[in-house]
Amino acid sequence: MTTPLDPVIAQIIPLLPLRDPDNMTPQSARDALSALAAARAAVPPPPVMSAEDIEVKGAAGPLAARLYRNSNGKSPTVVFFHGGGWVAGDLATHDRQARLLAIETGAVVISVDYRRPPEVRFPGAFEDAFAATKDVMARIAEFGGDAARVGVAGDSAGGNLAAATAIACRDAGIKLAAQLLVYPVTDVAGNFADTKANARFPSRAENAEGYFLSRAVMEWFCGHYLADPSDGTDWRVSPLRAKNLAGLAPAVVTTAWFDPLRDEGKAYADALQAAGVPTQYHHGAGLIHGYFGLGEASETAKREAQAARADFKALLDKGA
Repeated sequence: MTTPLDPVIAQIIPLLPLRDPDNMTPQSARDALSALAAARAAVPPPPVMSAEDIEVKGAAGPLAARLYRNSNGKSPTVVFFHGGGWVAGDLATHDRQARLLAIETGAVVISVDYRRPPEVRFPGAFEDAFAATKDVMARIAEFGGDAARVGVAGDSAGGNLAAATAIACRDAGIKLAAQLLVYPVTDVAGNFADTKANARFPSRAENAEGYFLSRAVMEWFCGHYLADPSDGTDWRVSPLRAKNLAGLAPAVVTTAWFDPLRDEGKAYADALQAAGVPTQYHHGAGLIHGYFGLGEASETAKREAQAARADFKALLDKGA
């Protein structure tokens, strides 16, 4: 039996942005996410010991980043990539998520402001994510100080970047301890517009609209990220299409039941397990895309996010 939509979240959905692709521009999408973050300013963010703006190396030059620290001791380090369809998120929109990650895992968290489309299209964001991760590893003494306990994490488009970065790290001989993929995009072949491609994932029809993230908005995001639709078959944007997933870092994968991305996220978790990668999966009963940002309102969202972060912490503590 399907768990019904969390009633608290049902009341929140009409208030959420990014639901009208016909009238959305990259700037209006960015403004809307920024306004949502600003609207919560009256609620103090989860307190960490320090939050400092820094720079990390991107593929084409320095990138803005934010370093969150909750202890002075040797600790794991997590490179975090924000969501927002590659186009719209930034360090501020995902500040609370990064703070909670630092608090609940005990890790030093570096949130990376990768270059966004349409100004920089695929593979720019992926190349920045991988470059930033390599830079953090090279400078590990400045961060958590333990090269055996480095992980990548991200939500939505950020989960996509984390997944692809984990593959690139394996191929480069870089050993990660863990990856946390929160309702990730894993297969954009067909750009969410192709009927045959969409049919592979029933959630794209079941949750096409009405639950915040819509299939049409995903099509809009892909149209901005990919300069050429044929790029959708590239594993760097569709990690589910990677030829080999063996040897990747242990994974925690979460999805939301009422999310068009649900089935491709589950398919990626299944593919990781089939390749012998230790994988823990959270299916997000009663929840929607974006629920990691709704924990202050929804107890269901809070519990599910905490469970995923606890699993991620265990993997980080164990080390590579």
